[in-house]
Amino acid sequence: MSKYLYDALLKKKRESSGAEQNNNGEVALDDISRVKVLSPARKVFKRFMRNRLAVVGAIILICMFAFAFLGPLFYPYEQDQHFYKYDTQTINYSQAKRIVNYTGYKVDDGIKVDSEVETMMNSNVKGMIADGVESKFVLGADGAYTIDKIADSIYSLSKADSKLICSAGVHSVKLGVYSRGTKTFSPAPGEDIPEGFEDSLKNAKMTGSEGTVVIGGVEYTYKRGAQKTDLDIFHRVEGILYHSGEKGGDFEAVLTDSVENEKDFEFGGKTYSLVQNGDVFDVYELGSAKVAMVYTLYALNKVDLEKEFPDEVRVKALLAAGKGGEFKAEGKTYYLEKDEDDLIIKDSGKNVIADMSLISVRRYSGQDTMEYGLKRTVIKKIEEMDSTDTREGKFVYAIPRQDTETGQVVYDEDGKLVMDDSDLYINRSDTGVYNITCDQIIFLIDTYAPVSGTHILGTDGDGYDVFARVMYGGRISLLVGFVVVFLEIILGVIMGGLAGYYGKWVDMIIMRLVDIFYCIPSLPILIILGVLMDYQRLDPIPRLMVMMATLGILGWAGVARMVRGQILSLREQEFMVAAEATGIKVSTRIFKHLIPNVMPQLIVIATMGMGGVILTESTLSFLGLGVKHPLATWGTMINSVSDQTSIAKYPYIWIPVGLLICITVVAFNFVGDGLRDAYDPRSKK
Repeated sequence: MSKYLYDALLKKKRESSGAEQNNNGEVALDDISRVKVLSPARKVFKRFMRNRLAVVGAIILICMFAFAFLGPLFYPYEQDQHFYKYDTQTINYSQAKRIVNYTGYKVDDGIKVDSEVETMMNSNVKGMIADGVESKFVLGADGAYTIDKIADSIYSLSKADSKLICSAGVHSVKLGVYSRGTKTFSPAPGEDIPEGFEDSLKNAKMTGSEGTVVIGGVEYTYKRGAQKTDLDIFHRVEGILYHSGEKGGDFEAVLTDSVENEKDFEFGGKTYSLVQNGDVFDVYELGSAKVAMVYTLYALNKVDLEKEFPDEVRVKALLAAGKGGEFKAEGKTYYLEKDEDDLIIKDSGKNVIADMSLISVRRYSGQDTMEYGLKRTVIKKIEEMDSTDTREGKFVYAIPRQDTETGQVVYDEDGKLVMDDSDLYINRSDTGVYNITCDQIIFLIDTYAPVSGTHILGTDGDGYDVFARVMYGGRISLLVGFVVVFLEIILGVIMGGLAGYYGKWVDMIIMRLVDIFYCIPSLPILIILGVLMDYQRLDPIPRLMVMMATLGILGWAGVARMVRGQILSLREQEFMVAAEATGIKVSTRIFKHLIPNVMPQLIVIATMGMGGVILTESTLSFLGLGVKHPLATWGTMINSVSDQTSIAKYPYIWIPVGLLICITVVAFNFVGDGLRDAYDPRSKK
């Protein structure tokens, strides 16, 4: 009985009988006002409330929404708020090592040095030290160079004017060219051919592209020439082969002695250098040489760290190391003094401005920001340890004081650092590196903090409050469920409504499209999409939107099929015939008359599907393909403790999240079952 019918009957009853309530306000048993008519919505509500599991599920969901959306308003921490702690730990304060490779510095920018010569400098210098020589001649692609010792651990590289004079030793000289095609021999210009050589060559067995052949008791070598059928014939000549004029017997005598001793020599006021090339020594006459670079093992230690130290001063100091004393750089006078193995650089006022040491002392990060006095103390301690062959040492030095509560360095009233004497320890590793450590108060991210009054569920591996992320994660997970289901319903209603109402070819096309979407493998598509988003490095918010849109597009087919089936049965009923007869527009017929009759089924599908969407999002986030940091979801929180050790060690992170996922999904299923039974009581039967 509808509300309108009830009002009409009540009015008719009052007009016909004129009955009124008695003085006590009682109503007669046959009075129509005693009849109560329930609306369809109230009937559904009453049936729903009779289902205890559905009521429990609804209460759980209300609490879950309040927890996720209202809880963060009253909780003091954010989902991406890092927490820190102060702790006293033994830290690597600095690192020191003896320098073993030579570093080059430019002396003259106008002289270009061959890159291969630069690369080989360490090997050449170490070879000179092993051979006990102080000078060496080397050839580069662009000319000749000389390496000269300036002082211990300091060498100069000079570009020299040079000329190849001769070659001493056993030479391979081209005698001529033999053609295997024409069986003829063409001697090289100026070469004397032994009698009968050509005839013997024709009868000799020469196979392959190169080899040896003996003719007249003399061994000759051959190799393929310019033409495929030609062979170049060589014979070996021992002695001195001049390239630019002969020098005479005295020169050859000195040269022979130098070749035997494999060392450079001087003759006639000029310097000659030997370069060995197999069995031959090439002899070069050296002219003037200009220093291009200086190489050293020394590391520079500045007294004033904030003041720039000119490279020219360093270079001039290295060049002056051989004689020491005064030198000039950038128009100023400096002084160089030697202190055991160290070089001390002073300004014109004899004040120490830097030193050069064979031991490099730097911060553990590699930065040259350590105080000069601490560097000198470390160097002296290392030298003491090396002299006694000990691997561990300890010394006391004043380092900045730290506040025990904040970890910050302390300044006095004048703004200067307050220094405290502290114990520093030196340990030499097997690789020869010296590690300097000390105890300091350091500022750390408070990772995996246990459950406490400050952090209800502790902190995770990034120093985030777990309880805050549980609430914000629920907000994202529930939001994803609602948005995805909303997209599925919208697309499914539109496509299913059109297919069910129009039928024929429209129905056929849309249903084939539905079949295609049913056949799409959703999980591989989502995995590929996640990898692409990782490659594009999308921000968390756009990534979340893309994921929700993809899930909605992939899930509308089931809704469309259900809507189509319902509309096919409804469109032939009397109220639709009447609507069509009155000339109501098609869109109005579909969305005002047909779709409202499908709403109960849509509500049930949406409610039951929301739990599945939350599970899908959690799975993708657990696999690292869903929402990224700093946004929190329940899936990413479980992913943060996915290895076996973390699962066993930090159960307070993943157990609450896992329980919330289970409870939420079960609650959605309870509510969905309750709504289905409330809308269609016969479904229970």
